[in-house]
Amino acid sequence: MMNSRQEQTVQEKFDDDRRLTLQVPMRWGDMDAYGHINNVEVLRILEEARVHAFGPPAGTGLPGIDVALPIFSELDADVQALVVEHRVKYLSPLNYRNIAATVQVWVSAVKGASFTVAYGIFDPVTDVKCVIAETVLAFFHEPSGTLVRLSAEKKAQLEPLRGPANFKA
Repeated sequence: MMNSRQEQTVQEKFDDDRRLTLQVPMRWGDMDAYGHINNVEVLRILEEARVHAFGPPAGTGLPGIDVALPIFSELDADVQALVVEHRVKYLSPLNYRNIAATVQVWVSAVKGASFTVAYGIFDPVTDVKCVIAETVLAFFHEPSGTLVRLSAEKKAQLEPLRGPANFKA
């Protein structure tokens, strides 16, 4: 069940252009000496957006709100969703505000054993696009030490969010 604080900070909706739009809080401690969200903290915002979009990995945390696409939360407990690569481009400073940043999330690539999550982070007041990014993720079966190929079911779950890549190969 969602409480009122979660409703304010984790609002999500599907846009017409196949992107999930989330509101991810900026924290006072995320700010650097220039009043901008620190570049390292941007990666935390991306992580929060992924978890809000796809659910916490199985066996972590306690029950919370249901997510639109429970890609991570439906994994077996011995399968991990691992970050393979991040690519981030800072377009404009994301200034700290005491309101949540707007983050768009979509899937820009699906391969045999990995998929790429693309993002846009926007200033919540000016709607200026401040950051574009992509994260390549793979599922890893911890007991055997092997990658897990994406099932047809997982690929079908990701399909509604398929969209363009932020970066050229």
